[in-house]
Amino acid sequence: MITRQRLAAGICALLATLTAGVAFPAGAVADETDSTASPKVELVLDVSGSMSAKDIDGGSRMAAAKQAFNEVLDATPEEVQLGIRTLGANYHGNDRKTGCKDTAQLYPVGTLNRTEAKTAVATLQPTGWTPIGPALLKAADDLNGGDGTRRIVLISDGEDTCQPLDPCEVAREIASKGIGLTIDTLGLVPDAKTRDQLSCIADATGGTYTSVQHKEELSDRVGQLVDRAADPVVTPVATEGTARCTSAPTLKSGLYTDREEFGKQRFYRVDVNPGQELRASVSVGADREVNPDYGVLLRAVTVHGREIVRGEGTGNGRTDVISTGLRYPKAESDDDNAPAETVCLQVTNSFSAASGVKTTPGLPLELTVDVVDGPSKASDVASFGLGRGWWLLAALVLTGFVAGLLWGWLSRWRLAVWRTN
Repeated sequence: MITRQRLAAGICALLATLTAGVAFPAGAVADETDSTASPKVELVLDVSGSMSAKDIDGGSRMAAAKQAFNEVLDATPEEVQLGIRTLGANYHGNDRKTGCKDTAQLYPVGTLNRTEAKTAVATLQPTGWTPIGPALLKAADDLNGGDGTRRIVLISDGEDTCQPLDPCEVAREIASKGIGLTIDTLGLVPDAKTRDQLSCIADATGGTYTSVQHKEELSDRVGQLVDRAADPVVTPVATEGTARCTSAPTLKSGLYTDREEFGKQRFYRVDVNPGQELRASVSVGADREVNPDYGVLLRAVTVHGREIVRGEGTGNGRTDVISTGLRYPKAESDDDNAPAETVCLQVTNSFSAASGVKTTPGLPLELTVDVVDGPSKASDVASFGLGRGWWLLAALVLTGFVAGLLWGWLSRWRLAVWRTN
């Protein structure tokens, strides 16, 4: 009995060792895109009269913002070009037309001089109106140019007071230009309307919204957003699809952004050589209020309109982004000079705008295209549907074979001892 238990334990240990060695292979190294251009960040601060309210840890909102700015300026990475823009900081009067033009660049976007930036921030006093829309337009101009990441961090405690220039519409217009600019928003002790507006601005550009109640929260969050700008990222390339495949732009492997009207379709072309595989995915975002029950369809078709493969996704209003994808492996050819096949990618959506919501610009669309070498019938185990599980299966078969031999030998030995006795 003791010998049998030891043998069983040894078999289990062998199986566990082989399984662990296969189940946890060496980790793959993710590709990182290094950006040679310096990342740019502009902090946009609301300096309107309401910032004098003393409801953040016993002090004023303006004092909390100044403290946060000083801490962030001390910790800003050297490679980040940072600027500061204000809104409502200079005009003291009651003329709405003049107040809605009150936005100025307090510190230009560029190599940071911490002493000069802190001195400029120290002079700010809560003053006037809240022209968020005009400030965002100017901030986008401040960050224009270059290939690095661009980020606006907006800090405000109230709604825009300069309607009908809706800041949400302004953010959508900025996003529709395809310049890869992200707007993050922070609300200081916000009410429901302020929260909705700041969330809308962030959603339109793929940014984030944060509600802030304390000084430490403000400093930490602004610092995180500035640091994030220095992280290596893949910058999408702006493209413009067409209503027909014949006039569509030809795309190579990469990440692309576009705008698609409600209920419309866009075409893009990709050349696929024999023996290659096309992998494509698309995401369409609802950056404004839409009716529930919608979908997105991605089709790969020939230039003559014949469908090759499709991918589709649906939603019911619980998510702001809907995605789908497809794969198309093109068979190898015996002719070394065989031409590439032009595949048309057709993106169609079934979104519909809610009552009173503007339909222009179109919905933000992100398209990923990847053309890789196709699977080899002789070497690609994924063609069997097993992927890396093939190695695990082989290990289990080998272990079972060895265990069977050992068990058979043990059984014959025990039988021989029994007969002898």
